[in-house]
Amino acid sequence: MPTNVVMPQMGESITEGTIVRWIKKVGDVVDHDEPMFEISTDKVDAEIPSPAAGVLTEIRHREGETVAVNTVVAVVSQATEAPGVRPPVDSVQEMPGAPRDAAAPREPAKVASQRAAQSRSGPGGGVAGRRSSPLVRRIAKEHDVNIDLVRGTGIAGRVTRDDILAFIAGTPAPGAIPASRPATVAAAHGRVEKMSVMRRKIAEHMVASRRTAAHVHTVFEVDFARVAKIRDAKKAEYERQGVKLTFLSFILKAVTTALRAVPVINASVDGENVVYHDDVNLGVAVALDWGLIVPVIRKADEKSLSELSRAVADVASRARAKQLKPEEVMGGTFTITNPGGLGALFGMPIINQPQVAILAVGNIEKRPVVVDDHIVVGTRAYFTLGFDHRLIDGLVADQFLAHVKHTLENWDPATL
Repeated sequence: MPTNVVMPQMGESITEGTIVRWIKKVGDVVDHDEPMFEISTDKVDAEIPSPAAGVLTEIRHREGETVAVNTVVAVVSQATEAPGVRPPVDSVQEMPGAPRDAAAPREPAKVASQRAAQSRSGPGGGVAGRRSSPLVRRIAKEHDVNIDLVRGTGIAGRVTRDDILAFIAGTPAPGAIPASRPATVAAAHGRVEKMSVMRRKIAEHMVASRRTAAHVHTVFEVDFARVAKIRDAKKAEYERQGVKLTFLSFILKAVTTALRAVPVINASVDGENVVYHDDVNLGVAVALDWGLIVPVIRKADEKSLSELSRAVADVASRARAKQLKPEEVMGGTFTITNPGGLGALFGMPIINQPQVAILAVGNIEKRPVVVDDHIVVGTRAYFTLGFDHRLIDGLVADQFLAHVKHTLENWDPATL
């Protein structure tokens, strides 16, 4: 019996996913749990396995299409049940109620124009009852856009993600010009590429965070001389156990201790309420060739230094291989990003909503410093805490960073 392959729900709040790439093509034999296609959602990029063994006999949605969860995107049949296969179909023909026959009679132009005229009855010349997805409505709300003013290019005038983003950017979507804005003529010289799904989602999240949180930053300099000495003495021992002892491991441990000492940094804002989280779930930003992802180390405060080292290496490796599970990029309570890995002295990071703070770690390097009125060589780094001033005052933010600084500069070797 044929098996339907559906768009999975990759997280509690996820309502749709974008097909980035078909790994298999129509007519290919697939094994159970063998990757079939790759998707991108608000939370994660992932390869989706086949729910059954057989032959891929039908692909209903092409690469680049965004479809709702639980929508059938493909069909897998048993080899004995697959006398023929169907190639990928046009998305318009596959939508429920849309014509599947290219030769079907078209509505007379006069009737079509009358229908269009009758449908335009919304305020300000907009279309009453304009159809759009929850994601599109959320983007419109974040940018204070009246969705009725956006001309939709989807089925039955549906406003797509590209339509709303093009309207916000002030450029026309393919086949449409925003009703309230003039047409824009492209004058750029050079190569033009469409944003990837992940890049668009990062853009949406960052703009939303800037509009939501009152961003403030504070910067501390941290002396790594003691940690560097301990690391040099212990790293060979750790490597024999298959663990790479990095500066980031020490930083993660110091941060978990500080989050317990200053719990409001580990909180989030929910309307007029403050949610103080029981667990310390650390998000660690991982740079990918195609974007950025933030896998989460759960209950990080309960892990030892070696366990944190293993956890970071594991999630970073699987993030680059697109093997993370949806729950591994959700539920973070605090995020650490490491721009210093490429030499940046410090960064001014944007908060990862709905969290209220984020730590950027600058380059850990040797530099001349003054100690007891003498210039000496020190191993130092700048730490920047970005925090939401709606909930966190400068004094509290500085208390948190001071706690991290004190832990690192006075590291107890007994904790190794």
